[in-house]
Amino acid sequence: MTESEPVERLQKVLARAGYGSRRHCETLIFDERVTIDGKLATIGDRVAPSEVRIEVDGILAPVAPGLVHYLLNKPPGVVTTAADPEGRPTILSLVPDEPRVFPVGRLDLMTEGLIILTNDGDLAQDLMHPSKGVEKEYLAQVHGDPTPASVRSLREGVALEDGMTAPAKVSRVSEGLLRITIHEGRNRQVRRMCDAVGHPVVRLVRTRIGGVGDATLKPGEYRELTVKEVTRLASALIQERPPVMVATPK
Repeated sequence: MTESEPVERLQKVLARAGYGSRRHCETLIFDERVTIDGKLATIGDRVAPSEVRIEVDGILAPVAPGLVHYLLNKPPGVVTTAADPEGRPTILSLVPDEPRVFPVGRLDLMTEGLIILTNDGDLAQDLMHPSKGVEKEYLAQVHGDPTPASVRSLREGVALEDGMTAPAKVSRVSEGLLRITIHEGRNRQVRRMCDAVGHPVVRLVRTRIGGVGDATLKPGEYRELTVKEVTRLASALIQERPPVMVATPK
């Protein structure tokens, strides 16, 4: 334990992270839904949050001091890097300087839409890991109007230079507009998929990451994720386990 971080009662730590009142958090512990470093927690346990791994329903709890999770609507023309040698605006210029955060994954220069920025290294690593398969949903405006056969090809997988794509969820929203949901993380994947079926992308917008979306965020705007949303992202990594029920403040 470090001197700079006090040891606190577990229910207080969970309540501060947004899991509900202390009494509700005591119920989570009593119901054996909370573990500390893989062992069932008990009422009265005291922890230094950044020194242990706390999980609720098998999902890592965002309890370490100073964690932030931003949801940003990236405009076109902004690069998803900390700095750009060509002097283009970067994604970090759209969020506060402190605490320092980093983007979870990337959107290419002209792709718009939702991206997460955080200093939560554990969650970010899990979300970006290829084996986790977190869904990303896009709206793709394309040249021409894809036929049912083209849509079926996108669903079943298309051949790219780095191999066949995995099956995807694809639907035709309207003429020349597709909703495409993938769970791989290849570079420029949606654009290359549409190229492969003869319908290059005109405009691409990411609308959802896991179970998190927000149609009210304007381009360039960001907000902090709620604990429910962070939990929803983490639960998407462990599909067979139910998400924690977070108490709603009255």
